[in-house]
Amino acid sequence: MIYNEQKQELGKIAADMRHMSYIPYSHYAVGAALLTKSGKIYTGCNIENAAFPVTICAERTAIFKAISEGEKDFAAIAIATEDGLGYPCGSCRQVMSEFSSNMEVMLADADGNITVETNINELLPGAFTADKLLTR
Repeated sequence: MIYNEQKQELGKIAADMRHMSYIPYSHYAVGAALLTKSGKIYTGCNIENAAFPVTICAERTAIFKAISEGEKDFAAIAIATEDGLGYPCGSCRQVMSEFSSNMEVMLADADGNITVETNINELLPGAFTADKLLTR
């Protein structure tokens, strides 16, 4: 569980990250701020590409940055969009569940105000996780 001050800080950081988005096609800016259990915050923004399938979401940008720095234990993520109702896509939900089945997920508006609080279990019930893979 994280404190209200941390939630507000994550919301503001995620909102600020929207300005870093590269969005020449959709014009839909998304920012993310990921809090690790060690207390470090990793940021991300969405980055589009003319070849649409290689576009990456803000959430995965933040998560992949954290993983590349050796962090794999996540406490919470804030995702900011203009109206604060931009839920993570299915790919992002799957990546989140890979590393933290109970991570808090917060949606924030363009000013960083938290509009929705949930968790990855609610967003992706029945997630496909490593324990479902057959081992030999």
